[in-house]
Amino acid sequence: MEMTLHLAKELNLDSKHVAATIELLDQGNTVPFIARYRKELTGEMDENMLRQLQERLAYLRALAARQQEVKRLIAEQNLLTDELAQLIDSATSLQQVEDAYLPYRPKRRTRATMAKEKGLEPLADSLLDVRINDASAVELCREFIDEEKGVDSSEEALSGAQDIIAERVSEDFTIRELTRNFYRTYGELVVTANDSKATSPYEMYYDYSEPLRRIPAHRILAINRGEKEEFLKVELNLPFEQLIERIVLRYTKRRQAPLFLQAAIADGCKRLLFPAIEREVRNNLTEVAEEQAIKVFAENLRNLLLQAPVKGASVLAIDPAYRTGCKIAVLNPEGRVLDTGVAYITPPQNDLAAGRALLLRLIEANGVSIVAIGNGTGSREAEEVVAALISEKQLPVAYTIVNEAGASVYSASPLAAEELPGLDVTLRGAVSIGRRLQDPMAESVKIDPKSIGVGQYQHDVNQKRLAQTLQGVVEDVVNSVGVDLNTASAALLNYVAGVSKSVAKNIVAFREENGPFSSRQQLLQVPRLGPAAFLQCAGFCRIPGARNPLDNTPVHPESYPVAERLWQSMEEQAAGDLTEADLAALAAESGAGLPTLRDIYAALLRPGRDPREDLPGPVFRSDVLKMEDLKPDMILPGVVRNVVDFGAFVDIGVKQDGLVHISEISDHFIKHPSEALQVGEQVTVRVLDVDLKRKRIALSLKGV
Repeated sequence: MEMTLHLAKELNLDSKHVAATIELLDQGNTVPFIARYRKELTGEMDENMLRQLQERLAYLRALAARQQEVKRLIAEQNLLTDELAQLIDSATSLQQVEDAYLPYRPKRRTRATMAKEKGLEPLADSLLDVRINDASAVELCREFIDEEKGVDSSEEALSGAQDIIAERVSEDFTIRELTRNFYRTYGELVVTANDSKATSPYEMYYDYSEPLRRIPAHRILAINRGEKEEFLKVELNLPFEQLIERIVLRYTKRRQAPLFLQAAIADGCKRLLFPAIEREVRNNLTEVAEEQAIKVFAENLRNLLLQAPVKGASVLAIDPAYRTGCKIAVLNPEGRVLDTGVAYITPPQNDLAAGRALLLRLIEANGVSIVAIGNGTGSREAEEVVAALISEKQLPVAYTIVNEAGASVYSASPLAAEELPGLDVTLRGAVSIGRRLQDPMAESVKIDPKSIGVGQYQHDVNQKRLAQTLQGVVEDVVNSVGVDLNTASAALLNYVAGVSKSVAKNIVAFREENGPFSSRQQLLQVPRLGPAAFLQCAGFCRIPGARNPLDNTPVHPESYPVAERLWQSMEEQAAGDLTEADLAALAAESGAGLPTLRDIYAALLRPGRDPREDLPGPVFRSDVLKMEDLKPDMILPGVVRNVVDFGAFVDIGVKQDGLVHISEISDHFIKHPSEALQVGEQVTVRVLDVDLKRKRIALSLKGV
């Protein structure tokens, strides 16, 4: 109950809804299922809030478990006091628990442990007495001279006692908190070059400093990478002497501590405490930066997967290359491969006549209306050939440039070999490019999200955390859109709530053996898909042309009786429109919740709706624009390819994407580019500057 109240307060949620959500999660329900079909219990939390609650719940449970474990470990040493137990129980983070445990944690031999072995711990205790000054300390140390224990003089006794005090200071809970806060408030990141003459992408950081509290996430990750690649040297700077003075005052409770005590505390700070806290602070900076990068990546991936599909068109896809030629695949509107080929329309072969003839034959023979060209090496040359062919032959065809990031990864994967067994690996990339245009979500889920080409510094962040987050994004998108049970690949079905990889393969196998599904209830005949899995997945599976029209809607089978009653009410209304009062009355009559009724009503109004169809599609072109054609103040259409902390990259039809810096996105202040732009969004931009030598294009959204 205490944890429930804590989460409710922290996340600003109703404790009743939090308790119900925790119970649903503990019962094994998936986040997409809870978000869509248990709104009454959760207070209509969306997937993002549910995942945030799930993560915080896991953290708090791990914290509670560690608190009990640490108390047990200290109790085994007979050192657990009521005060210490209260300190551990009141900890709000795992770091605080570890700080409380630090003095009791088994450790390697240190100067302090060796001093304790010489019997000097009682001396250290005595020296901390407020009545002891520098003179009386010398007298006290004489009492601990013991040649048998290796203490030959009062100076050695004092030195050993100071080592013990130094370690105590470095392990003191309140001192560590004070030091952390001081670093956060006054710390400064100072970056210099290991070799100021070396050429690198990090030259802007060769003589750089910035307060820790202000430095943005992307800069932290860039500096970390530069340090890892040994171009940069990084230090944390702050007024150390001022901090030591505060620590002396806090630890000794004296305005003027004896010199021996000041020396011991200063030694503990410089030798033990500050290096440890500096590592921790830098780790925390990196963790925060990684979380921001992962958040940006997740949002970009979500928008990429939600891009509108291009339906009902036969597509000729080109995977461009130089030496080996451009690989071509022709796909029917459902993504089935109709034909393939290789056109040598790029250097060094430049067999344009044969290449143009092949393209024209494939376009005309297969009724192609769209050409999808990958944006990799050779893309510009392939685009020129396609544009010229369309113009000269007056073909009713348009082309678009498709981000091919990850196509080569997919083409060499076991999944591609399984899906396209009779196709050469070099041609599978072209198929992936074409299908990515036809259905971005269905094709992109086959590729490791880190290879899709959105986000920033994705290879520098915690890979386990990144994979976990991106998995959640893909699950949420797939389930919000729904999948066609009769066409979805096993790779896509695997992301449906409650469907494991093996069950996804079983669904495809069942379909191939028994023919298309005609009812959601048939899912229960699929091996290893029992009632529990059916409950989770059924509402997200669509069957166009099913015997029961509700099987092609997001309405869950458990709500079919309510949906049928609602449909009857809609038919009784002349226009079929129901008011909120009508829905509330039906909810009271049927015992269903009002949020569920609203969702069912929306589904019945637009059966078979794909939410992606409401979004703008790709930009189709029929002519070529070169970087050399660009001039300042030109106004051009474009598509946002990537959103990062410092701006957005926009495809304006030349090989190089242009950058809209965050300062050029909006006339009013925005904290992050994602507030105004998203991946896949169509925009109109103004050219600010073109740097042909460095192949950089500066764009603006202002004044267009």
